[in-house]
Amino acid sequence: MIRSVVTMTADASVYEGVKVLNKNKIGCLVVVDNDEIVGILTERDLLERVLEKCGNPKETKISEIMTRHVIMGKPDMELSEVTRLMFENRVKKLPIVDGNRLVGIVTLTDIARATSMDKETIGLLEKLSNMHVF
Repeated sequence: MIRSVVTMTADASVYEGVKVLNKNKIGCLVVVDNDEIVGILTERDLLERVLEKCGNPKETKISEIMTRHVIMGKPDMELSEVTRLMFENRVKKLPIVDGNRLVGIVTLTDIARATSMDKETIGLLEKLSNMHVF
């Protein structure tokens, strides 16, 4: 898991969010309000809710397009549990929380980089990376 998670507030513009994504070379921002997770902004959100609809990223707030129902994991989860949770919920980014405190994030890329995956995890990862095929 990556421990330094890049966050943004919901009232920031999508344009500001995209600048942060590009600067950090990442694919999502965890959206927070008073240190509480209120959403997640992913590349998919940008594609579907801004670009496809020809929205203006400078005038659109992150709160208008972010995914509000955020699937979250816990720090003590096994890699196979994390992978299964991501697969079952069709997510590629999983914020990790300890109580209500954001402590990290696991992405599909992180799982792919893991050096010791069991066969079950490898199978779930292959299915997750091909979600669009189902």
